[in-house]
Amino acid sequence: MRDIVENGEAVLDYIRGMDLKAYRENRLVRDATERCFARISEAAVKLGPLAEELFPAHDWLAMRHFGNVLRHDYRGVIDTVIWNAATDPLPLLLAELTSFLAHYPEEQETL
Repeated sequence: MRDIVENGEAVLDYIRGMDLKAYRENRLVRDATERCFARISEAAVKLGPLAEELFPAHDWLAMRHFGNVLRHDYRGVIDTVIWNAATDPLPLLLAELTSFLAHYPEEQETL
């Protein structure tokens, strides 16, 4: 969960102050954002069914599959899809995970 938060916060930092046009025009930000989403996807895989149990409002299956697209079908990555993921569901997911993790010491690795 902490990996998702760390990488999600990085995404939000990278795109802060941008709109979709600025995002599309900045290759460095696009590449960094995609890499963070790949890490988020891998962390979602490692969480397994626990993710759905604790946070059922989020589309964990889509998060897991998103990493496959980023790693294997990178020519099929659409900037608008990445942008929408970063600006809509990501902030809510991060808020929920951060709130949940506040009840556990940072060094604790498992529930």
